[in-house]
Amino acid sequence: MIPLNTYIVEDSPVILENLVATLEELASVKVIGSSPDEAGAVKWLKQQQPSDERPCCELMIIDVFLKSGSGLGVLRAAGGGPHPPKRVVLTNYATPDMRRRCSELGADRVFDKSSELEDLISYCTGLASGPGRSAAAALR
Repeated sequence: MIPLNTYIVEDSPVILENLVATLEELASVKVIGSSPDEAGAVKWLKQQQPSDERPCCELMIIDVFLKSGSGLGVLRAAGGGPHPPKRVVLTNYATPDMRRRCSELGADRVFDKSSELEDLISYCTGLASGPGRSAAAALR
C-alpha cells in the first residue's frame, strides 16, 4: 500500500510527535509537513502548486485551536484548487456545534482526540487502500 501524503496542523509538539509515529506505523500515512498555526499552514498551501493531475497532499489533519489563528481558517483555505485534499479535524472540542461548523467549512470528518483515535486510524487506512488510489498515487 502506498502511504497517503499527509500534512498535519497541530500546535502541541507532544501530540504531533505521537500522532506522526502512530499514523506512519499503523495507517499507511507519510507526513510530508506540519505547522503549529493557521498562518504557517495557509502559507504552505499557497506554496504548493497542485496541477490537474497532482494534489498538494492527499490528507490534511487539522486541530481547531492552534497557537495562533484557527483550524477553521485552514479548512477554508484548503478547499481550493482542482484536487483539494481530504480534510479531517482532530480536536478536543468535538461538540455537535463544532462538528457542524467544520463540516460547513469542508471537513470530511471530525474526530475527538480523546476518544476517536482508532476511528482516525481506520479512516486513514481506508483512504490509503481506497478504490482508484493506486492510480492517483502513481502520479506523485
